[in-house]
Amino acid sequence: MSGARFAVTAARPSDAGRGAGRPGQRPHWVLSGTEEEEQVPEGDTVWLAGRRLHEALAGKELVLSDFRVPQLATVSLVGETVLEVASVGKHLLTRLSSGRSLHTHFRMDGTWHLYSPGSPWRGGPDHEVRVVLGVADRVAVGYRLPVVELVTDESSVVGHLGPDIVTEGFDPSEAVRRLAADPDREIGMALLDQRAVAGIGNLYRLEALFLRGVNPWAPVSSVDLEPLVQVARKLMRANLRHAQQSTTGSMRRGEEHWVFERPRKPCRRCGTRISVADQGEPPRARITYWCPRCQPSVAG
Repeated sequence: MSGARFAVTAARPSDAGRGAGRPGQRPHWVLSGTEEEEQVPEGDTVWLAGRRLHEALAGKELVLSDFRVPQLATVSLVGETVLEVASVGKHLLTRLSSGRSLHTHFRMDGTWHLYSPGSPWRGGPDHEVRVVLGVADRVAVGYRLPVVELVTDESSVVGHLGPDIVTEGFDPSEAVRRLAADPDREIGMALLDQRAVAGIGNLYRLEALFLRGVNPWAPVSSVDLEPLVQVARKLMRANLRHAQQSTTGSMRRGEEHWVFERPRKPCRRCGTRISVADQGEPPRARITYWCPRCQPSVAG
């Protein structure tokens, strides 16, 4: 893989000028969240990003360390060994032999690129680089990462999160308990609360709601929560190990999703035109797609 490059980004599918691919497809050697309005990538994207970085760095000694954020500008990790790179919800933790962890988060614009030593970096201008980590055979370059910090206590940055929906040890009963704690909340917004369930983003909350026939504005108290959570988990885990995010089972262009990014197109089940509206209050409002016939309002 000499000269090969791998990138992880949260670019939107419509941002063709920024290297993003077609809807549902993380572009070229890029893994990205596909959601149009969501601020951060989905948990399956972050999981795959962590896996790729882990494969490149884990078990190896750092020979290059360059932090380009003011609070860490004088810190060097050279000589430390990367124990593992793990995702927790939408956060990445690079665990080091010193007992510290490098905590990063993509949010909307962040990206990690992997290069062979000596290869040109193509993730953006130099002033957008936030951190560089190098081992003997790989260089990881973090561009536009809004969160770059070293922590000794990981709970200080991820301890507030709910159960991570894509992990083997996911506890659905705990996720349901946390969701049910606010019974009057709209289910569409509750699913995005990382304190309840970590990892769900705009794409999977909308697709899971459609498949369960639940209106996004329905109160939590009216929803059978465990089957809904399990559907979201099944969809996300089906996409863990490949770049494309499909919820229909089809990888053909334009056939990947049931309602997501299909405004005013016919529902794949009943033919009714898919509705679109914002849900929630700015700045946390999310663009929302649903079928008004398959997902009727609570009032009917």
